[in-house]
Amino acid sequence: MLPVARTRDEARLFLDLTPCECGSTDADWQHGTGVVDGELASVYDASCADCGAERTYSFGLPERETGGDYPNFGGPEPSQLLDPGRWLELADQLASMLPPDDPETRAEALAIAAASVCEILKFIPADADAVPAEAFWTEQGRRVYDEQPGRFQRARLQIVRETYEQAAAR
Repeated sequence: MLPVARTRDEARLFLDLTPCECGSTDADWQHGTGVVDGELASVYDASCADCGAERTYSFGLPERETGGDYPNFGGPEPSQLLDPGRWLELADQLASMLPPDDPETRAEALAIAAASVCEILKFIPADADAVPAEAFWTEQGRRVYDEQPGRFQRARLQIVRETYEQAAAR
């Protein structure tokens, strides 16, 4: 069974964060639908801009469409493409590289950072106060969790999300 890309924004983010074997993330992704292992799929193809390697990723389609403004990474269910550590790493990276004299780019980066933190919150079970350790399935995500597990507490994540949202609105 293919991992589901809940929205096009989520699929494109995953592709942008997944480097080619040569290390480059520069690719002009083409999108289409197809059948993969008997399953209707969203298929992305590109040639690596640096080494020319052909790259293809296939994702399962969501049960329902989730509309909304950019960034829209998905519905209420947690991501199958990025684990909570990868989402936090993205939010941290965006918040640490804000251009001081470009308010539009700054607001967009903060909006994506806030949406990334919202994605982390989806991994917390209703009866829990933090993301469980078993929610981290990538080496990168696990490293982020192991370095600072306290950053994955619900209350702390909610404060960070609100801070990014308020800063984006200014």
